[in-house]
Amino acid sequence: MAVVQLETGDRQPENGFVTPETASPELLTHIDKSVLPSLGGFGKYQKQLIVLTWIPALFIGFSQFSDNFLLAEPNITCTSQPLANGTRHTANLQMNISTGPALSAGGGPSAHNDSLQCQYNESTFELHTGLGQNVVTKWCLVCELKWRVHIAKFSLLVGSIFGYLVFGILADWFGRHPVLIISVLFMLVFGLTVAFSVNVTMFSTLRFFEGFCLAGITLSLYVLRIELCLPAWRFSMTMVASFVVLGGQLLMPGVAYLCHNWQVLQAVIICPLLLMLSYIWIFPESLRWLLATQQYCRSKWIMGHIEKKNKVNLERDADNILAELQNVLQKKPKRTCIVKMAGTRNLWKNIVVLCVNSLTGYGIHHCFARSMVSPENEEKTIFRDFYAEYYTKAGIAVASCIALCPAVGLMGRRGGLLMFMIITALASLLQLGLLNLLWKYSNHLNIGRSSWNFSIAFSIIGMFSSHAVSNLSIFFCAEITPTVIRGGGVGLVLASAGFGMLTAPIMDLHNQKGYFLHHIIFACCTLICIICILLLPETRNQSLPETIDDGENYTRQPLLLPRKPGEQHLLLHQLEPNRDYSRVQDTPLHETANVAFEMKAM
Repeated sequence: MAVVQLETGDRQPENGFVTPETASPELLTHIDKSVLPSLGGFGKYQKQLIVLTWIPALFIGFSQFSDNFLLAEPNITCTSQPLANGTRHTANLQMNISTGPALSAGGGPSAHNDSLQCQYNESTFELHTGLGQNVVTKWCLVCELKWRVHIAKFSLLVGSIFGYLVFGILADWFGRHPVLIISVLFMLVFGLTVAFSVNVTMFSTLRFFEGFCLAGITLSLYVLRIELCLPAWRFSMTMVASFVVLGGQLLMPGVAYLCHNWQVLQAVIICPLLLMLSYIWIFPESLRWLLATQQYCRSKWIMGHIEKKNKVNLERDADNILAELQNVLQKKPKRTCIVKMAGTRNLWKNIVVLCVNSLTGYGIHHCFARSMVSPENEEKTIFRDFYAEYYTKAGIAVASCIALCPAVGLMGRRGGLLMFMIITALASLLQLGLLNLLWKYSNHLNIGRSSWNFSIAFSIIGMFSSHAVSNLSIFFCAEITPTVIRGGGVGLVLASAGFGMLTAPIMDLHNQKGYFLHHIIFACCTLICIICILLLPETRNQSLPETIDDGENYTRQPLLLPRKPGEQHLLLHQLEPNRDYSRVQDTPLHETANVAFEMKAM
């Protein structure tokens, strides 16, 4: 569906409607229709820059999925003995992500573990991730110390959430390029220091700052990629970057196997980012952001640079963009913060809806993954080993991205998001309602194994669709949010996604207690999201909004479309043109009124 642009001629402020303070140059505000086409459109230089945003995505994928290897819990042979006497017994414990000691109110192990003291040594640990040693085995974070593993898993995610929020604001105020370079510099510092951690507290703290800087790199590259593309190329270029990140996820086990040691693995993940220091010179600031914030002097220099790279001549441009640019060089820059969104009527609602979609998608994704565990036996899953589980989840993510491309191409952003959210809601509701009922009566119907197979099928479908919902929500938000606050808007939706992913280690920390309620809450959220998605506009093949006014004017198209172009539905039937109304005043009431008026005049 197309986007309806509201007319804002002499409209007065109403209900927080933001009106433009000064008139902007006509051509320079139409970047997708005037400026970029005059510079060669999506030319050779722009494509080179897009490739430069894809290369770091591989190492971003390494960092995002490194917790699966650095903090993987091993199989151990645990010898426990009561603290009160010298009697002891030995038991083999399978340490995995779905089990662990429950926590007491104080955050430590629960009281039922206090009577046993675990005796172990490093030789009893058995890792299946390709590493000979990781953080868990180095500091023996098992049994009563296992809760520290979950705290360490929090660190990267919590740091990323704060990073998205902070760097989003900074990207709108200082630019995308400075945020990218600063994030890379500090990522190198904190990322390499993680490899030299002397205890788990130092490791967790440094991982927080590593996640903080990783968020800055991810956000700035995402926004730069969107702002470089013309409307027809935006989605395809973004999806290629998503596939590169998934490529990093698929290659990660091989890299871990070659490194063998967790410290070497951490260094191998971070060191390639040294190449990004060259972006200081070879990657320019976003031209779209410079024009939207009225930094016309810097815009003129970058336009000249693009003109040379694409071998075009702006002086021959019929629109006279250079002449218009020359007339506004003396204007002062005008930056905007994401808080200005609160003064709008439509924009803030669109962003909030997409944030909730992103949160729900990533939150319920863990619920589906957890549902692959048999309710009768917590150790029983469809996965035979670590690699089966890892590559199954990665394969589902790849399949989701592949399906997303034709779906969005056929149905648009809103239609695709609505379809995948409906699939997610159906899979969740069927799993919660129908399958729990089957489990209840499985003994009478002799369908115990079949009902678990149904649960696995719905879990795979749910993981598939929820991954698509999360990715499309982030991209949709980047298109709806105006250029002047796009960093903050994308930061909000990425932070919401981080909150959704944070539910997984929280549930693990509490030994999966409250898992069913957790799933019910997110299932209800999917139903709310289905209704809210209908209120969003369609942005396919539309120009990106540049100012808050442009973003405010993006509205949902009416459900009842005109029958013909330019024809509108009327509330009343059209009057007959040949009807005679000449004697409409020849009534007794009108004659009496005319007589009274004449007498009064006399």
